[in-house]
Amino acid sequence: MPYRHANYFVAFVLLTIVVGFWGSYFAPIAEVPIAFHVHAATATLWVVLLMFQHGSIHARRKGLHKFGGVFSLLLFPFLIVGFVMIVNVSAERFVASDSATARFLTPSFGLSMVFAILAYLVLYYLALRNRTSVRLHAGYMLATALVLFESPFSRIMLDHLPFLVFTNSDFPQRILDAIVISMAMAIAFAIVMYLRERRWGVPFLVAAVLMLLQAAAMYIGTNSEWVRSVFAAYAGIPGWITIGAGFGLGAAVSWMGWRATIGPGTRSGERVAAVSPT
Repeated sequence: MPYRHANYFVAFVLLTIVVGFWGSYFAPIAEVPIAFHVHAATATLWVVLLMFQHGSIHARRKGLHKFGGVFSLLLFPFLIVGFVMIVNVSAERFVASDSATARFLTPSFGLSMVFAILAYLVLYYLALRNRTSVRLHAGYMLATALVLFESPFSRIMLDHLPFLVFTNSDFPQRILDAIVISMAMAIAFAIVMYLRERRWGVPFLVAAVLMLLQAAAMYIGTNSEWVRSVFAAYAGIPGWITIGAGFGLGAAVSWMGWRATIGPGTRSGERVAAVSPT
């Protein structure tokens, strides 16, 4: 099985999430909006599921691995809903706040989250489509953890490792710079994974491109008036519509990925369980 030590990497991402969001989410957990609970629960479950799938397949527990794969199909739409709910909160704050800082940062956060959603839709679909190729499937699933890395690690940099924000910019630009530097680290890691074995490292190259678009969105959102206008218009859409659309997108990807053409060597019409990193 490939990526023998992948769980160390995934566990590091999980630790980063806990440490990075401790002050803003875990410590004041009773006071944060419901959107943050949905996003935190689904994203954390996703990372734990990656670890479960890695452990089960390496232990040759194929029944458990199949169960985890089916659970991923059900969890994925709710994962996308969590992202959408964060975009909704950002949009509401953008139109409701007179704070210059909020109006500077939130369009970037919202646009970046849209690209994070796109990354998850693409990576998970390709993981399902390539589920008969152990290396490709595992790579695409592992790459999803990278998308969750940048936000919490940027907070760790700002709070505990300020020297890593080498731009020396002032607040609030410093926040955007920290996030983009964190994304650059994830992109660099993905490129190294691709260069190690280019034939099977394509999932990490795809992830690197998607994260590069996400990083560019951080600066586009702040400096483009059309993004601000679209973001303000988005805030006027009822939440049940955007949440429903997010759930529909996630469910569609789960369904289409599951029904996608299976690779060579599989009997016509045969379906195998969706699996996570192996």
